[in-house]
Amino acid sequence: MSGLQGMHFVAGSAESGGGEVFHGVDPIAGKDLEPGYAEATPEQVARACDAAAAAAPAFAATAPAKRAALLRAIADGLDGLGGDLVERMQAETALPAGRVAGERARTVMQLQQFAALLDDGSWVDAHIDHGDATRAPMPKPDLRRMLVPLGPVAVFGASNFPLAYSVAGGDTASALAAGCPVVVKGHPAHPGTSELVGRVIFDAVQALGLPAGTFSLLHGRTQATGGALVQNAAIKAVGFTGSHGGGRALFQQAADRDEPIPMFAEMGSANPLVVLPKALATRGSQIAEQVAASCLLAQGQFCTKPGLVLWLCGEGDESFYSVLRERLCSAPSGPTVHSSIRNSYERAIADVSALPVEVDRATAPAELGVAEVSPALLRASPEAVLNNERLRSEIYGPAMLTVACRTMAELQQVIDSLSGHLTATVHGDEDDFSTHQPVLDSLRRKVGRIIANGVPTGVEVSTAMVHGGPYPAATDARYSAVGTTSIQRWVRPACWQDWPQDLLPIELRDGNPRGIQRLVNGKIES
Repeated sequence: MSGLQGMHFVAGSAESGGGEVFHGVDPIAGKDLEPGYAEATPEQVARACDAAAAAAPAFAATAPAKRAALLRAIADGLDGLGGDLVERMQAETALPAGRVAGERARTVMQLQQFAALLDDGSWVDAHIDHGDATRAPMPKPDLRRMLVPLGPVAVFGASNFPLAYSVAGGDTASALAAGCPVVVKGHPAHPGTSELVGRVIFDAVQALGLPAGTFSLLHGRTQATGGALVQNAAIKAVGFTGSHGGGRALFQQAADRDEPIPMFAEMGSANPLVVLPKALATRGSQIAEQVAASCLLAQGQFCTKPGLVLWLCGEGDESFYSVLRERLCSAPSGPTVHSSIRNSYERAIADVSALPVEVDRATAPAELGVAEVSPALLRASPEAVLNNERLRSEIYGPAMLTVACRTMAELQQVIDSLSGHLTATVHGDEDDFSTHQPVLDSLRRKVGRIIANGVPTGVEVSTAMVHGGPYPAATDARYSAVGTTSIQRWVRPACWQDWPQDLLPIELRDGNPRGIQRLVNGKIES
């Protein structure tokens, strides 16, 4: 693989070496891929964080145009990697070439969107309330506020999206756009992909003459390395996409610091999907085809996969379930991006199999490869779901739990028992939506995004997207991990009172020299 040398990028230098060596693994053949990558040492973690802290004031003060140029340079660099990136990413993840190309296009688009956001400039949410020295009984001060960067951000690469949620993914793009240096802990399942992308960012930072600590990439597969990064005093916020166990552990470490910091974790969900009676009767088979395809997409390796499907017994339910069973139980097995996903999937199926659950699958685990999974269709009663919390949480992979409810009261009980999820989907026809409003209201309160007559897979990268939700889907339901509004995670409001004009940020000066949208004395100005 061209250019791969097993490099970390630390504080403006490319370096090999460190602790114990590990490799990316071909998930189909189960063989190590060269080169080896050394676990980042505590000294390397500390040096990356120290450099980020040193870079933070200067990087925060860079002109928005320069940060936009950085993001565009990264986007161009990813395109410039050509087939090398596709080849390595496929080797490490077994993802098909079309998926790799689509994910690269999405990653490039995200970077370009944040660059355009910086060009516009209105994202800083500037507010100005002019002073009045003649106001009685007390003069009114001149107050001006805007959003400012928090400081260095630690980003954890995700396993299932080696580009869009990894080294140059949405967390990194939004943090750099906000003016925050970034220290990335690459995912150990695809270190070669991470190095290729890290080199692009490293080169762009150097070419633009930005501070050395603007970006670092550390390789590692131990909890100690990630913990050392989160607990370093220089880090002011954390972005994470992954399992609930991993996210919760890092969240606790971030909270237990002498200076607690925000930790934004997206930790997956079961994404409940409800089929209402008239839709079930008129197009149940069609809905089942659509839902099954969504569940099976990429071996179920999407945090928005529909994993819990509910309906009311009645006309159309037998054909609906029959199609689901046929599609899932006849679907071929396939590789996950790394073997630990397969292991976690099989443990989850074993856990639920010990409960009052019917399990159907075409291929037994013993017949599968080291990273291979086969789909599973699970069926449980409403009572079983209400009595077993495990049935209300995610099974990551191509598994779906189906629950047929006998009455509206049962359906409402099951929905009310759910915790937070990323999405909920409702299929309905004619007056289904209006006559089942309590169900819709309950679902809306439990998710970040609610979908009508569709599927939750496919997260549009836009300003209106909410990719997050109430705990445990995410650690903070107020923010999205996708779209340009995700920049709000890495900033805080700051206020200047009676400050000299020439010392104010340009966004807050009289005359609006940047031409951005501002709220001035309660009125929108642009």
